[in-house]
Amino acid sequence: MPRASANGIELEYETFGVPNARPLLLIAGLGSQLISWDDAFCAQLSNRGFHVIRFDNRDAGFSTHMVDAGSPDFAAALNGDAHPAYELDDLAGDAAGLLEFLGIRAAHVVGVSMGGYIAQLVAINHPDRVLSLTSIMSGPGWTESVHATPEAAATLLVTPASSREGRIDQAMSSRQVLLGSADPFDEAFERKRAGRAFDRAYYPVGTGRQLLAIMASTPRLDRLRKVRVPTLVIHGTDDALVPIENGRLVAEAVPGARLIEIEGMGHDLPKRAWPRVVHAIDDVATEAALVRRG
Repeated sequence: MPRASANGIELEYETFGVPNARPLLLIAGLGSQLISWDDAFCAQLSNRGFHVIRFDNRDAGFSTHMVDAGSPDFAAALNGDAHPAYELDDLAGDAAGLLEFLGIRAAHVVGVSMGGYIAQLVAINHPDRVLSLTSIMSGPGWTESVHATPEAAATLLVTPASSREGRIDQAMSSRQVLLGSADPFDEAFERKRAGRAFDRAYYPVGTGRQLLAIMASTPRLDRLRKVRVPTLVIHGTDDALVPIENGRLVAEAVPGARLIEIEGMGHDLPKRAWPRVVHAIDDVATEAALVRRG
């Protein structure tokens, strides 16, 4: 896969669709690699006339690992003394830098979970780079958020397994906690997905540094009120990790934002939701084009 020099680091990326189609940037969640955006989901977007770009955030996949930053100190962070190696604003700068590297003036920006936080910050900090904003199962800054249930929060603090099978077993446990009531657990599918992620680039210390950046994030609701691009917020009613109240807060903050609540969906983007999500992203992109034409 190609790599881009962006914001002082290297980012691994991949594209779907023809280059002259509408540019759409997908930003992955905590510890997730670009392959967390399923190939078939990306194909559905490209079939709608998008040039889809997915990439590894810093400290994940094959993008730059911030090795010199060392291990995150969660004990200090939980006591309100977080010292992250970088901030979510830096990851937003990475995303904007990737667009610059690719020669794309502005794109439709879509983020899931932590990627939604980053997408919001791209719209806030780099408004000229964003045509429309879609924030999926995400929320505002750490201190403004409605926090996870204890069981869901525990999935983030498990000591990472060192073996392939151990990591897959951990992923199975997490998925069972985070799936919504309308989406039965598909163990074969989840094992395959977890195994693929482990085999490609398992880097748990990077996930820890990303989590620390989330915990240290500053309030965003006031800044979101200044976002002027068409905005879509998508959230599952059963999300235990980022409860739906967080999506509602974001939708209330951004002027004119559209909120879609998906019944029975947890902290996941199940296949049954793809057609609805793809259609909604297409709609907000079409709205953005109409706004730009005046």
